[in-house]
Amino acid sequence: MVVALGSNLAGDYGSCEALLEAALARFPSVGLKIQKRSGWWRSAAWPDPNAPEYRNGVALVEANAGPEQVLVALLDLEAAMGRERAGRNAPRTLDLDLIAHGREVRDAPGLVLPHPRAHERRFVMGPLAEIAPAWTHPVLGLTAAALAAAATVGRDATPIRP
Repeated sequence: MVVALGSNLAGDYGSCEALLEAALARFPSVGLKIQKRSGWWRSAAWPDPNAPEYRNGVALVEANAGPEQVLVALLDLEAAMGRERAGRNAPRTLDLDLIAHGREVRDAPGLVLPHPRAHERRFVMGPLAEIAPAWTHPVLGLTAAALAAAATVGRDATPIRP
């Protein structure tokens, strides 16, 4: 399973990176076992580049739950960490997206798998390519590395080096 993490408001955590680390630390408490995770990437806010800069990353996780239950767990974790939904693409403390649940393909109200726009976003595909370059999109058949290279949104996304 692929989960994307993002933040451009640190909230009570001091930095977006600290908030994202705290979110990852809580994954096991909501039934998500982290197998591998990317480093943090930075990019201008999208679609409004005047908003605070984003930090993004990706985690490969395992769960003994279906995609609906995983999505509920992610939304609950967002809320527990201070996420307020002010509007579409508004600045946020924490954004957790279920990008893929195995090879499952679904187009249902409230849950589309794989995520319908992740393949266009370098701030998702770049971190995924960092840890799983050969991951293959269940519909497009392209690898994470190829999708990161072709992404049209967030082209400025780059890894943050320690």
